[in-house]
Amino acid sequence: MRIGLIINPIAGMGGRVGLKGTDGEDTLREAIMRGASPRAQDRAIQALETLKKADSQWVTWGGPMGEDVLKRLGLSPQVLGSPSSGKTGKEDTVKAAEAMLDVSPNLIVFTGGDGTAVDVMGAVGTQVPILGIPSGVKMYSGVFGTTPKASGELIRRFIAGEASLAEREVMDIDEEAYREGYLSAELKGYSRTPFIASLVLNEKSAVHTVDESLIKEAIGERIAEEMRWDALYIMGPGSTVASVTDQLELDKTILGIDLVRNGELIGVDVDEAGILAEMGDENYILISPLGGMGSILGRGNQQISPEVVRRVGKKNIIIVSTATKLAQIGTLSVDTGDSGLDEELSGFMRVVVSRHETKLAKIA
Repeated sequence: MRIGLIINPIAGMGGRVGLKGTDGEDTLREAIMRGASPRAQDRAIQALETLKKADSQWVTWGGPMGEDVLKRLGLSPQVLGSPSSGKTGKEDTVKAAEAMLDVSPNLIVFTGGDGTAVDVMGAVGTQVPILGIPSGVKMYSGVFGTTPKASGELIRRFIAGEASLAEREVMDIDEEAYREGYLSAELKGYSRTPFIASLVLNEKSAVHTVDESLIKEAIGERIAEEMRWDALYIMGPGSTVASVTDQLELDKTILGIDLVRNGELIGVDVDEAGILAEMGDENYILISPLGGMGSILGRGNQQISPEVVRRVGKKNIIIVSTATKLAQIGTLSVDTGDSGLDEELSGFMRVVVSRHETKLAKIA
């Protein structure tokens, strides 16, 4: 079986430094100035390290776009070309995907986010199945594994003939609007993707019920009343978390990370460094599952880094969600980029679903 690999080396660099993406040269430059470092190659290795002995032939693009990773894994890929310069961009992704069509791969695997998914889909259409190893700041498309390891398992089972193909949505959002606090997702097209329900991201869905706003208000009242004096609260994105700051009469960044202590907003749209600088003896993380995906860490809140999570501790992570949304999602997921930490967080955690009710949810 012939498998193509395309890595977007800069994917996800903006996450921990609070940029909500790296689309555009100016944003990438700002991410680097803030100390962001590449993570896409490490994510690819997490996914592919169990496939070194798989019965497959790899084709890829040169240097950081795939060749380096496959050689680090001891594989001997066919290199179809190289990036046009030291900086890689959309043009390189498209060129790599188009070149792969000429060698008829059974599957094209890419590492990146929604923007990379759109680029690959635009180049190959539905001629070749595609599968994403999640590495971007935002992922709303249904062509990604839930984690890098899940993507690797999907590839393994596809090679073994154990995964069917499904038509999945490819989405993207307007990053500029996202940075301003507005979420605008647009359907870009469809791709065929190896599919096993437990291993693939749910396609982004909006969940609404008549009483949803009232339930969120009740959740907000409960959490606001239970907040401890002098403790730091790291407030994740989303309207359910915002219901807490509404009760405190604070103006929260709806899609960013804010910091609250003693009923006051002490940090707005902060990055990882901003969080670490304010942490004290008692710290809490307040988060809600992202859309219809079930992700609580690692999607849209990478500022809450593994170091932050370890300092807070699992027992001080507060998850909030309406019961309707939780039921539709099912299993929650974490993908912090630290496999050891992900393992520590797995199991079951409590989720506040109303003023007087808490449910247990499985974390995978």
